[in-house]
Amino acid sequence: MFPFFPDPIAFRIGPLAIRWYGLLLALGALVAALIAEREARRRGDNPDHVWNALSLCIILGIIGARLYHVFSSPAEGLGWSYYRQHPIDIIAFWKGGLQGLGIYGAVAGGILGLFIYTRIAKLNFLHWADLGAMVLPLAQAIGRWGNFFNQELYGYPTTLPWGIKIDAAHRYGPFTDLSKYPVETTLFHPTFLYESILCLIAFGIMMWVSRRFSGRLKDGDLLLLYFILYPLIRIITEFQRPDAWRAWGIPVAQLISAGCIVLASALLIYRHAFRRD
Repeated sequence: MFPFFPDPIAFRIGPLAIRWYGLLLALGALVAALIAEREARRRGDNPDHVWNALSLCIILGIIGARLYHVFSSPAEGLGWSYYRQHPIDIIAFWKGGLQGLGIYGAVAGGILGLFIYTRIAKLNFLHWADLGAMVLPLAQAIGRWGNFFNQELYGYPTTLPWGIKIDAAHRYGPFTDLSKYPVETTLFHPTFLYESILCLIAFGIMMWVSRRFSGRLKDGDLLLLYFILYPLIRIITEFQRPDAWRAWGIPVAQLISAGCIVLASALLIYRHAFRRD
């Protein structure tokens, strides 16, 4: 599918290297915000709040994503065992950027940012959280392509025609044995692509639900739906994550995802089957 090794650097401005990963994350946030602005206007809300909240959500989202990565213990790559001995590297963006971000940390940080903004602006947090949750899968679908340029978030070897090549410098685990897994002939599952496609589907479902059931939805329902759909995606894609952070032999992301699905589903059922307001 991709018979070449991508360059993670899009362009340079003097000594500063601009990476595809950062550009695609920014593009995902921008496209999602544009759609959120349109949806806010359609719902009769002030669309300026989308842009006013965006910066705080992004800043706290990056901090949350970084902390999730720092305190993780992945099978391959850097984690807490490394950062506790090299604490300066937690913020060492000058060493090629903050390489290592966790989506659940990003979501938690973004939600905190929105909560702070809505408190300051005296807005209904759940109402605006629904708007953010609706477009978040689209931002994730775009941002995941940054993993392609970094040659990361790939799965096990495959003979399928859409497999991707990974160069020797970005191999991990048993795949570093080039005599068994030659660089020129070995293809790997593009896990980033699977998640990107599934996030696009989740975005479509969120948009459809928000309009089809607009008269029945309560504030916070779309946020809960996100915490069902995306965790389901992570449970699926983690089966193609050889580098996953594991506990008791199970990817931690799957454990977190299962908990999110159970809790969000229970809250949805309670709100619509037992609670009358």
